[in-house]
Formats: sequence, structure tokens, C-alpha cells
Amino acid sequence: MWQNKSLWGCVLMLLLSACAGSRFKQSWLNQNAPDSFTVRFSTTKGQFDIAVQRKLSPAAADRFYQQLIHRFYDGAYFYRVVPGFVAQFGPTDTLMKNAWAKHKVPDEPVLASNTRGALAYARSGKETRNADLFINTQSNSPRLDTIRYNGVTGFPVFGHVVQGMDVVDSLYSGYANQPMRLIDSVHKNTRILDQRFPKLDKIKSVKLIKQ
Repeated sequence: MWQNKSLWGCVLMLLLSACAGSRFKQSWLNQNAPDSFTVRFSTTKGQFDIAVQRKLSPAAADRFYQQLIHRFYDGAYFYRVVPGFVAQFGPTDTLMKNAWAKHKVPDEPVLASNTRGALAYARSGKETRNADLFINTQSNSPRLDTIRYNGVTGFPVFGHVVQGMDVVDSLYSGYANQPMRLIDSVHKNTRILDQRFPKLDKIKSVKLIKQ
């Protein structure tokens, strides 16, 4: 009986690894972003466009470009929308996130301020920019430009909303920080967001529209 359970456990791990591998290939990391490009977010509240400038944070722009062209953010939740602060989003597929996270994004200095509409990766320490991003819904400069913790300083901006900021403003914000308190559980069971926070808005697709 124990041997059968062990065997099935090994089979399950292999299947999960294969599933993650099908959604990530190491060769994708060789795809560098153009010097500038614009992407369109189609969401449950409408569309908005973000223009990215690689020179502001080359490593972040490259990773974002790699992820968007491989549909990393399709279906992602705006799981943290705090009025007068940020709209944060990211995928809840743990296998996919972990596959990307193994390949660290080098830390970079803040060259552009976290003004209203600015895009940056969230991070919790050194080389932790890998999956979750936020849009500043008000100017958070100089606070988010200079705050220092866990060995890093600030949040490097690499893009700005150029059209549809009203859509970003309309994202459901009634839960504020509440989903963040369950984020570890969410990664184990993505249905928690639908069950506990049914009004959250989602990203339908992110597409490159100009480069």
C-alpha cells in the first residue's frame, strides 16, 4: 500500500513538472525587449495602454516583455486595489510563477518616479521582481522611490499608463488589502479569490500593440 502511494506521488510530481514546463521555456529568457513598446490590457472593466521604456529598468522591461508575449498575465487578478495608492496584479498559478521565479531579475536603481500611472514590479527583497506588478493610482513619490527594506531601495518604474487611466481607477477596490492576507492560501487554491472576493477584476489579455 505504501509503495503504491509513493508511486502515485512520484507520478503526480512528474505530471505537475511537465505542466509547468509547458508554460515556461528557458529560451524565452533570451528575448530582449525593444527600446520602447506599448501593451494593451483588456480587463473586466475595459482597456488601458501602458508604454514601456527599457532604459528606465532594462532587466524589468525584458522580463515583462518575455512574460507578456507568452501570455503570463492572461487571467491574472487585480488582487490588491487600494484607493489612493496602487492597483496590484499577478497570476495565481503557483507552478507557472515558480518556474519563472527560479530565474532572478537583477536589482536596478530607481530612475523614474512612482508618479500616478507608473508601472513597477512589486518586490520583497533582493532579486524578487518576478511576477507581481502594480500601477500607482496616485503619485507615491518620493515614498516608493526611496523606501529601503530587506536590502533594496525603492521600486524601479519602467512604464506608464498612456491611455485608459480611468479604467484603472474603476477597478474594484472594496477589498483593499484583504486578499493579500490570504495570498499564500490563494497560491494553493486559486478558487479562494473567486469564493471570498467575487468582485475582483481580472485581466482578460495583455497584447503588444506597438514597438
